Amino acid sequence: MKVLITPRGFTNYGINQIKLMESKGLSVHYNDTGKAYSKEKFCKLASDADAIIVGVDIIDHELIDKCPNLKVICKFGVGTDNIDVAYAKQKGIFVGRTKGSNSMAVAEHVIALMFADAKNLYNTIKEVKEHKWDKPTGQEISGKILGIIGFGMIGKRVASFANGLSMRVYAYDAFEISDEVAEKYNVEKKSFEEIISESDYISLHVPLLDSTKNMISTEELKKMKKSACLINAARGGVVDEKALYEALINKEIRSAYFDVYSSEPPATDDKLITLDNFFLTPHTAARTVESEKRTCQMSTEIIVEHLLD
Repeated sequence: MKVLITPRGFTNYGINQIKLMESKGLSVHYNDTGKAYSKEKFCKLASDADAIIVGVDIIDHELIDKCPNLKVICKFGVGTDNIDVAYAKQKGIFVGRTKGSNSMAVAEHVIALMFADAKNLYNTIKEVKEHKWDKPTGQEISGKILGIIGFGMIGKRVASFANGLSMRVYAYDAFEISDEVAEKYNVEKKSFEEIISESDYISLHVPLLDSTKNMISTEELKKMKKSACLINAARGGVVDEKALYEALINKEIRSAYFDVYSSEPPATDDKLITLDNFFLTPHTAARTVESEKRTCQMSTEIIVEHLLD
C-alpha cells in the first residue's frame, strides 16, 4: 500500500517515521523537492495512494474521485478547510488530524507578535539597520486585556502565557466554556461582543467555516478600541481583509499582526501588506523543530493505525 506525504517537514524531521512505515510494509513517497507540489503533480502522485498525509494541498471532491484506493487522509496539523471532509467520509475515507501537535508553537508565536507590537520591534530593528536611531515609546503588556476568540488547545495555551505576563484574559468560544475550565486557565468568560469592544489585544483561534468566514469585518472593527491590536494565527478568511485595510488606514484600530492570509502568498499588488501598521509572517507559527517532529510522529501513528489495523 502506498502512502503519499506532501508536507516538506518530513524530509527534515520525519525520516525515522518514514522508515517505521516502510518497516510495516508500506511504500512511502514523500516530498523531498524543497517546494510545494503543483496541483497537477499532486493529483498524479495521489491517484494510486492508499493514504495521504497532507499539508495545504487541496483534497476536494474532484481529487477524491481520482483516488480509488484512498482509505486514509491525515492533516499535517489541525485545520481541515483544504479537505472535503464530508465527501471523504461519504466515500468511507477516514480523515485524521494531528490535534495538539503544534499548539505550543502557535501560542508562542502569538505572544511573540504581541511583544513585537508593544515594543515596536520590527520597525526599530529595521530602522537601525538603515542607520536611523529613532526611539519610539512602546507600551507594557502587563495589565492589558487579551481577548481570546476560540478557546481550544491553542487558546488555552495563549491564556496560560498571558497569565504569566500579568495580563487580564477574556475568553469566548462557540461552545460553552465551563466554570471549571475558566477557573483552571484564569480567564473571564465574555461574549464575542464584549471581547471585541473591551480588549487591547484580540487573538483569533477559530477554524475557517461558513460561520466564521469574515467574522471580523467592518462592524466588528468599528467597535474595537482605537488602540487595539488584532492578531490572527488561525486561518486566512476569518478576517475581512478589505475591511481591515480600511480600518487600519483610517486608524480605527492601531495595528494587526497575522500569520495567515486569505491567499498565500499575497498578490504582489495587495494593498494591505504595504501598510506600516499591518504585519504578516508567512504561515510559520506552527513551524518549530519540536512541533514538526511531533506532527510527523502523530500523523504516522494515525496512518499506521487506520490503514493497517
